[in-house]
Amino acid sequence: MITLQIDDKKVEVAPGTNLLEACLDKGIYIPNLCHLDGMEHPPASCRLCFVEIEGTDHPVIACKISVDREMAVQTGTPRIRRLQKTALRLLLSVHDVDCKNCPANRKCALQDIARFLSTALKSGHLDVFLKKVRIDRNHPRLDYYPNRCVLCGKCVYICQKQHQRRELTFAKRGFETVIGFFDIQDGTPAVCRTCHACAEVCPVAALIPKTEYPAP
Repeated sequence: MITLQIDDKKVEVAPGTNLLEACLDKGIYIPNLCHLDGMEHPPASCRLCFVEIEGTDHPVIACKISVDREMAVQTGTPRIRRLQKTALRLLLSVHDVDCKNCPANRKCALQDIARFLSTALKSGHLDVFLKKVRIDRNHPRLDYYPNRCVLCGKCVYICQKQHQRRELTFAKRGFETVIGFFDIQDGTPAVCRTCHACAEVCPVAALIPKTEYPAP
């Protein structure tokens, strides 16, 4: 076992443990959107889980650190909080903040993180840039809301894990990046029926199962 000093708490973890998982498992909260337990290659797309490690010059992303030695870790320094607040504001600048009309209201990861960081969901400091397509109804079983999506990749990961093949993937580039619906192995349309794992794991209700399915 390896001993970690995380803030004012000493914990022991197995070698190779993901640092973000180690913190969360020990009740030490670090803001994050794209992490799932057991994920071998976290995408680090949300850029929220910054920590400082003694002996390291710059803050690092906890989800990308594998524990291989004793470490002293700080999770809430002023520098860390500034980075996390900046990352959250950037996410919100491309997010349709319409909480009262969103199914994720009061159980939304963005709301939880904003509350933890004492940051308003709506800010006058940054312009908001939304995609033109408000709802993508092309999937036979799901409706996709691009302007809610935080591109965390959880849906892509869980679909691959559940079905051993991807029926969801990232599409387009830059600001136009969205979740695409197709089997990237052979280009055929998605055939999921009642799985809904992708919708269930979505932290912001960007994927919503259709209420009425067409006949199989």
